[in-house]
Amino acid sequence: MSQSAGAAPYWRLSGFYFFYFASLGALVPSMSPYLKSLSYSPTQIGILIGITMATKVIAPNIWGWIADHTGKRMAIVRGGCLFAAVIFVGIFFNHSFVWLAIVFGAFSFFWNAALPQFEATTFNHLTQEEHRYSSIRLWGSIGFILTVVGLGYVFEYLSISLFPWIVLSLLVAIWLSSLIVPESAAGHFPLEHESLRKVLRKPHVAGLLFACFCMQASHGPYYAVYSIYMQSYDYSSHLTGWLWGIGVIAEVVMLLFMQRLFKRVSLRALLIFSLWVACCRWILIALFPQHLWVMLIAQSMHAVTFGVYHVTAIQLIHRLFKGRHQGRGQALYSSLSFGAGGAIGSIYSGFAWDYFGRSWVFGLSVAFAMLGLWVAYRYVKVEPATPYTA
Repeated sequence: MSQSAGAAPYWRLSGFYFFYFASLGALVPSMSPYLKSLSYSPTQIGILIGITMATKVIAPNIWGWIADHTGKRMAIVRGGCLFAAVIFVGIFFNHSFVWLAIVFGAFSFFWNAALPQFEATTFNHLTQEEHRYSSIRLWGSIGFILTVVGLGYVFEYLSISLFPWIVLSLLVAIWLSSLIVPESAAGHFPLEHESLRKVLRKPHVAGLLFACFCMQASHGPYYAVYSIYMQSYDYSSHLTGWLWGIGVIAEVVMLLFMQRLFKRVSLRALLIFSLWVACCRWILIALFPQHLWVMLIAQSMHAVTFGVYHVTAIQLIHRLFKGRHQGRGQALYSSLSFGAGGAIGSIYSGFAWDYFGRSWVFGLSVAFAMLGLWVAYRYVKVEPATPYTA
């Protein structure tokens, strides 16, 4: 029996998001400068970061299948977080390209098991009040902001060599926070009459997943090389950290108003708008990186290109993948967008930088965002909300 919305463990759910995205705030902006300090080229950096993204193509679907058949979502979350922390210790033993590729691949295989299943758990706790998701998820954004801004100063005045120790401590914190989130609302669902294959064959479902893939492929260079891109234009580490932070601060502000926004604007319109804003954002970063005021505008657009986009997409996924398919629906969203899209974006950003120049990196981002915009406009429609309770 699902818990009522009023019984949702707000602070325990929020605590997990806080530490999970705090670790993301350490990994995403700082991994490329850390690897650069180890004398890796942009192409090698793009490949290594791409590996962490690529595991999202496989891992969430494996863990999603297990979760949907056992109903033990939080057990999978806890196990994934623990193994991710243990495996990450390998970064201290060797810095060769092959060894780091193995460590990053194995670590991210388990790390990526956590979030999709936790997202499904959160919605099961909220039951018919799914609009409350944004007020819980914003604590993840706050964790990201505090980490990314703080580490900008740490790495500027101390050393980037502290990066592995900080990430490891945050991974342990994620595992500890997962231990206090109850399993009860993530129970076993009865089998839906409609097969997963039939759901995926619907044009609006396939269109949504492909649009999400394009959106994250357009973000790939941002996650992989934005920090070193800005530093190549003489931005300091702490100023770059603030640029990351401003983007997520804008996201937090947007999340505070998302519940009101959903009452006035359709999910389809919000998805299309977020892709259009993404096109504009990458154009600004590609053409005017030397102008700080333009970069501030571009970073404020993160409120839409991630804040509005992600909350909209995840609610669409929740509506389209019902009952027993919820775990795999969230897993597919994660694997095809953040996984396949993020991996391709990370890899092409490194090659584009080395072979065509840094200005081409975000030019390709524009192309992916435009493709996603067309697909969303052409194929995505919204089914009415039909909350599933067990």
